[in-house]
Amino acid sequence: MWAKFLSLFLARLIRQGALVAVYPDGRSVRYGEASSLPVTVRFHTWPLLRKLVLNPDLALGEAYMDGTLTIEDDDIYGLIELLVVNLAHQPDVWHYRWLARLRRLCRGLAQFNPVERARRNVAHHYDLSGALYDLFLDADRQYSCAYFRHPDDGLETAQRDKQALIAAKLLLEPGHRVLDIGCGWGGLGLYLAREHGAPVTGVTLSQEQHKIADERAQAEGLDDRARFYLQDYREVDEIFDRIVSVGMFEHVGVPHYREFFTTVHNRLAADGVALLHTIGRADGPGATNPWIAKYIFPGGYSPALSEVLAVIERAGFYVTDVEVLRLHYAETLKAWRKRFETNLDKVRVIYDERFCRMWRFYLILSELAFRHGGHVVFQIQIAKRQDAVPLTRDYLAAPKTQDKKGSNAA
Repeated sequence: MWAKFLSLFLARLIRQGALVAVYPDGRSVRYGEASSLPVTVRFHTWPLLRKLVLNPDLALGEAYMDGTLTIEDDDIYGLIELLVVNLAHQPDVWHYRWLARLRRLCRGLAQFNPVERARRNVAHHYDLSGALYDLFLDADRQYSCAYFRHPDDGLETAQRDKQALIAAKLLLEPGHRVLDIGCGWGGLGLYLAREHGAPVTGVTLSQEQHKIADERAQAEGLDDRARFYLQDYREVDEIFDRIVSVGMFEHVGVPHYREFFTTVHNRLAADGVALLHTIGRADGPGATNPWIAKYIFPGGYSPALSEVLAVIERAGFYVTDVEVLRLHYAETLKAWRKRFETNLDKVRVIYDERFCRMWRFYLILSELAFRHGGHVVFQIQIAKRQDAVPLTRDYLAAPKTQDKKGSNAA
C-alpha cells in the first residue's frame, strides 16, 4: 500500500528532470521527463516508504543519514535539487500542502523560546567542536551570509565585504557604543572595534562561542573595546548608539518577535540606528522544515518580511532601509559545502559517519533552498527618528573593506 502511495506522490511531483526509484523488492520505476538524465535512488526497507509518505521532509534526511536510502554515486545534491525545483513549481502537490499547513498551525509551540529553552537550542548547534567550523568557515568564522560584490570573489573577501556593508549601514563613528546581539565567535564585534573604533558589547548563549570570542579579543589586544558576555539579549540593561544582530533573529521564534523589538527599542538611544540581518522567505509565512528543526536548528524559523515589518511598526520604529540579498547565501553555502566536502576525512576524525552525512545534507539542503526554494536574506535598518540616517543611500555607495594585509580596498 505505502509503495503505491509513494509512487503516486512521486509521479505527480517529478515534472522537471527525472528520478529512478528502486524499491525494496528490486523493482525500478522512472518518474519525470523521458529525455532527462535521471537521479537514481534506492529505498532499502519497506517501513521507509510509509515514513516518506507521511512526513517526507523529515524522513528523507533521516533515511540518508541512516543509510536506508542511498543515491547512485552518492549524488545527494542532485536528488535534493530535483525535489526542491519541482516543489518550487508546484508546492501544493497532493497531500504535501496539508502537511505544510499542519506544521504552520503548530509552529507557535515549536518556536516558544524562553531563556532556558533558547540556551538549549543554541547549545545544540553552536557548542559543537570548534574544529568542525574551522574546516568550512572563513578564517574569521563568519557563520552568516557573505556579500559577493563580484561573482568571482572568494569567501574571505565576500565575508569582509559583508562586514563593511553592515558597518556602513550602521553609520558608525568612533566612540559609538554598539550592542551585537548574537555575536557568535566575535568576528563582527572585533571588526567594528578594530576598524571603526567602536566600543562593542557582544552577547551570545553559546559557551563555546563566548570562550573563543573572549580569547580572540585578548589576543588582538581589543579586550578593552570589545567585550563579550554569556548572556541573553533580554537581560542587557544598557543604552547603545548602535545595535546589530546578524544571523540570530532566526532563533527568536515568532511568539517572541514583539519582545525582541521592544528590547531593541528600549536599549537603543533616541538618535540611534539598528540593523537586523536575518534569513527570510520570499513566499510568505510558513513553517520550518521538520528535519532542520529536529537536527540542526531546534526552535528556529526564517520569517517572511511581512511578519517582521508589522512587529517593527508596532514597536515604534521607522524602517529606514530594507535590502534583500537573494543568491548571496546560496553562494556562501556553496563555498561552505565545497570546503566541508574537501575536508571530509578530517571531519570523520571528529564525528562519526552519520554526523558527516547529516551535516552534508544540511549544507546542500540550505544552499538549494536559497537557490531554488524562495529563501533570501533581509537586511532591515531601523531607527526611532526619521533623521537618524541620511535622506539618500549615497553613504552606501562604496563601503570600505580591509584586505588581509590591512590596506583599504574599495
